[in-house]
Amino acid sequence: MNWKHSTDLYPDEQTALSLNGLAIQRTTMQKKIYQFSSRQVAYYFDAELTLLDRLVEKDRAVIITDENVWKFHARKFKGWKTIVLKPGEQFKNQAAVDAVIEQLINYGADRKSFLVGVGGGVVTDITGFAASIYMRGIRFGFVPTSLLAMVDASIGGKNGIDVGLYKNLIGLVNQPEFLLYDVSLLRSLPKTEWSNGFAEIIKHAAIRDARLFRELEKNKPAFYQKQPAALSKLIRRNAIIKSTVVQQDEFEQGDRKHLNFGHTLGHAIENLYGLSHGQAISIGMVAASLLSEQLTEFKQTAEIIRVLQQYGLPTKADFNADKVFSVLRMDKKKEKSSMNYILLKKIGSAVTQSIPIDQLEELIRSITMAR
Repeated sequence: MNWKHSTDLYPDEQTALSLNGLAIQRTTMQKKIYQFSSRQVAYYFDAELTLLDRLVEKDRAVIITDENVWKFHARKFKGWKTIVLKPGEQFKNQAAVDAVIEQLINYGADRKSFLVGVGGGVVTDITGFAASIYMRGIRFGFVPTSLLAMVDASIGGKNGIDVGLYKNLIGLVNQPEFLLYDVSLLRSLPKTEWSNGFAEIIKHAAIRDARLFRELEKNKPAFYQKQPAALSKLIRRNAIIKSTVVQQDEFEQGDRKHLNFGHTLGHAIENLYGLSHGQAISIGMVAASLLSEQLTEFKQTAEIIRVLQQYGLPTKADFNADKVFSVLRMDKKKEKSSMNYILLKKIGSAVTQSIPIDQLEELIRSITMAR
């Protein structure tokens, strides 16, 4: 699991522009391999989108992206067969997958075809899911274009779609062949998407890396936006955190569950109230921290709240508890009449606790009323 320079594929130094378009830094692409149950996944950090020409055969590849990415980067897809999706979580559904499959048929895609998802988490989810079911499975890889996708959504092999209000209710675990990281693609991100990504970065720090949490306390989004080397390092660090957890527990029987910190309540309110993923997970992390105060004697909720606010994320919300619990009762983490809930013992250390649904409802109502 050592860093490897990809001298066979992309030996040249690359130029990484800072996100404000001023500073220039010379970096060298780094390749890292993770072995999962079904295949090896190659991570190409500090790469450029042009590396795709060497990773896949253009005449066999189909790029799947969305209208937002297409708007800024259409010229980079010249000469590639491309499918452009509607952007947003509301389009991460079976209808979108059906549309992808129809276009694959029109392109004459066969079992030797290769799908490349270029976009945020919605695009990578749909791409991985469609590739896994088209002709009983074809090869695929990802080029994440949002901070959230780079540090979380594209990693780990979970590919799924929503059913109404229920997040990722249909899906499977299937690893991509590669993840290609081109940080310059983040230049077009709106402010809200930066906050979305930092929600998952803060989550990783809270459950696994207290030193990272202290680093985040000292900085703000603008620091990483203006410092490409620091941003690249942050992305690699978080990709490695998640990949290591997944490698040790690919099918979520143990510690991979910790990656769901903030996601139980977060997923329940995300689609119900039209929140972004980062906003919903931020609120969910605060709720989980407050529950931890009661169940694990956690004493650092104020620090969690302060860092979330520092990165432009909400920390509380008014919601209809009855509606939220009607969604939460269908959460995938529920087992019979209990929910596997992720709590904190301290920053950097998470624990899974089974909580009876009725008790969980009472606890969440109590912390909501208290705030």
